[in-house]
Amino acid sequence: MSSRAFSRLLVRRSGLSAVVLCAALVAAGGATAQQPPAAQGRPAPGSPPPLVERADTIAVTPVVVPNFWNVERRLERPDAAKLPKELRFVTTDDYPPFNFINSTGALSGFNIDLARAICAELSVTCSFQTASFADVADVVDQGRAEAAIAGLVATPAARATLDFSERYLGTPARFVGRRQETLAKATPEEVASKKVAVVSRTAHEAYLRSFFNEAAIRPYPDLKAAQEAVKAGQVDLLFGDGITLALWLNGTDSGNCCRFVGGPFTESRFFGDGFSVAVKEGNDTLRHAMDFALQRIWEKGVYTDLYLRWFPVGFY
Repeated sequence: MSSRAFSRLLVRRSGLSAVVLCAALVAAGGATAQQPPAAQGRPAPGSPPPLVERADTIAVTPVVVPNFWNVERRLERPDAAKLPKELRFVTTDDYPPFNFINSTGALSGFNIDLARAICAELSVTCSFQTASFADVADVVDQGRAEAAIAGLVATPAARATLDFSERYLGTPARFVGRRQETLAKATPEEVASKKVAVVSRTAHEAYLRSFFNEAAIRPYPDLKAAQEAVKAGQVDLLFGDGITLALWLNGTDSGNCCRFVGGPFTESRFFGDGFSVAVKEGNDTLRHAMDFALQRIWEKGVYTDLYLRWFPVGFY
């Protein structure tokens, strides 16, 4: 995915909206918002990201599956008579591993599997259409689809025409260090002695300058350059989007150089509230149905299965 495509993630998708990042950057000192670039070394379309066989890997870090649902809250099952018999989703086809065209030409990805699970829970049929990310909100607003599942974030601008389910995935930030890095915790005190790479003029840089300002912060023009710096040992740590970094760590481009250190960091002022399903403004019936289905999917373990399938190296 191109840097431009990824930058749309945290605005309307996020990932990774400019509204969120702009607010974060202004709060941190007025830097110009620019989204992190796309993940490097992502897996080939057609299958979930494969784990790379590495003989020098001594131990596998357990994957932490996030939970955004209160299991003690009991949501009322929606009235099937008030739901459409066919739930039309709109998404994009250029954002692996969330939504993309696989090697057989079929729409695939985490978002697609999650949408199908929602339909199964609500006992309705599913259909999908694709649009450019810039047009996804309009497709729902104009009634050409009932819902959008494309990495959307409930920003104030997006809420002008859409309503949103509770989030189903967060966009945390993480530190990455070389495998021989001895740092166990990523606290401001521990990181103060480290050189930290970050993509310049992003929410991640703004966060570092707000809370890790004693570290030697090294801005880089793009994520690829920052990744190469930590691989080469030119810096001690890299700070960036956890989803992107997890895909990089799991891919061949990382060369098994690195691992997550500390975190995750989930401050919504900087990194957004996470991904939600969007419906037309005022469609409370469908929004509540989405919330019900998502919680049931979590309770049944379906969400965990999907998360582990598509993110074998977790980012929490």
